[in-house]
Amino acid sequence: MGIRAAILNRIVAALVPLFLTCAPVIAEDVAKLDGLFERLKTAGEDEAGRIETEIWIEWSKSGSPAMDLLLQRGKDAMNLGDTAAAIEHFTAVIDQAPDFAEAWNARATAYYMAGDFGPSVADIGKVLTLNPRHFGALSGLAMILEETGRPERALEVYKAALAIHPHLEGAAEAIERLETEAEGQEL
Repeated sequence: MGIRAAILNRIVAALVPLFLTCAPVIAEDVAKLDGLFERLKTAGEDEAGRIETEIWIEWSKSGSPAMDLLLQRGKDAMNLGDTAAAIEHFTAVIDQAPDFAEAWNARATAYYMAGDFGPSVADIGKVLTLNPRHFGALSGLAMILEETGRPERALEVYKAALAIHPHLEGAAEAIERLETEAEGQEL
């Protein structure tokens, strides 16, 4: 066995206990989210808002303080209207943590705010691949579809978001508006 192989074996041996201790934490996070989503389905409007906040908190945890800081810097830049800086921060998070769905979602939002619908939709696709229950990404996609003249598809996506989060702000109103517009076109 060469020196490199021996060093690699020691590194793997040192990391295995770390991975084994992380597995229960990851399973606990998934179980917590599952419970929150179950509660969300039957919650009243006030309780749904609190549950939604808890879900967003869970989604915003990257597992790395450095990535969390970059994500927050991107959000701060976005709040200041500096979408270019926000996109840079979110891209840095994505480069380091490509499986962190909330970084993709944040960048999709920044692209949307910058009027770059193509990159926004591409990032939303990645969010939904990583987190199919991401009602925020679905809502964003529906808004883009509506704004780009595809109300039928927007309606479908709003309904999908509402199936996940029955009290999602603006979704029921958007569905009603789009259905009314569709009925008006048929006359």
